Amino acid sequence: MRAATDAHGPLAVGVDPHPALLSRWGLPDDPTGLERFALTCVEALGGVVAAVKPQSAFFERHGCRGVAVLERLLGELAAAGTLSLLDVKRGDVGSTMAAYAQAHLADGAPLAADAVTLSPYLGLGSLRPALDLAAATGRGAFVLALTSNPEGASVQHARDDDGTPVAAAVARGVALENAGARARGALGSVGMVVGATTGGAAARLGLDLAATAAPLLAPGVGAQGAGPEDLAAVFGDARRQVLATSSRGVLAAGPRAADVRAAARDLADRCAVALA
Repeated sequence: MRAATDAHGPLAVGVDPHPALLSRWGLPDDPTGLERFALTCVEALGGVVAAVKPQSAFFERHGCRGVAVLERLLGELAAAGTLSLLDVKRGDVGSTMAAYAQAHLADGAPLAADAVTLSPYLGLGSLRPALDLAAATGRGAFVLALTSNPEGASVQHARDDDGTPVAAAVARGVALENAGARARGALGSVGMVVGATTGGAAARLGLDLAATAAPLLAPGVGAQGAGPEDLAAVFGDARRQVLATSSRGVLAAGPRAADVRAAARDLADRCAVALA
């Protein structure tokens, strides 16, 4: 991730084929339109941005043919040399979590990505199968910590019996996972999702983001209201760990691949300046 952001800027573009976006691109809301949309995104973004973040749900809603498009998209991104970050937000226990891990983090799995998003709200320890497999295969995981949706605060800002905010407990666990990498001055393989619209919440809740050695996925840039200039204020000393994400803010420039590419490059450059 560090090499990719150094080369292309700290931006992951989300591939979120909402029905309205497919319509805006003049595409039908079916697997055929979905495939044309996905391949245009590869043409526009492959080798151009640090990472591409497909949202699995928008492919799954089309059934097995939609999942086949997602599989092809992940393969095309790998062929283009662009990191894939699959937004699946999986979180479960025991053998079920292990199965999710095998689906998305195992070598040779049809739906394997370079990294996935995970939900820790059945306990961070419940994610052990995924964290271990990601480490074993050289992949990564981004754990939800402080998300950009307003409803997240009711859980993430809540305090446990010793007064520790839930988000801070997640960050503490992630820091332990990344202790070896931090000792080497590197980023760990366990990242966190911290929304670009969360303002000063990390500081108020006592999260030392820099100390986690975590890559920090920052959704909310663009259509959700945050601008690149907000990133430094939210992430402070951890800003060199940030991978900002935007979907509609870039894809609205379509359907021409060249226009999507130009929008992505412009936003990546602005994010790089803001996080310097």
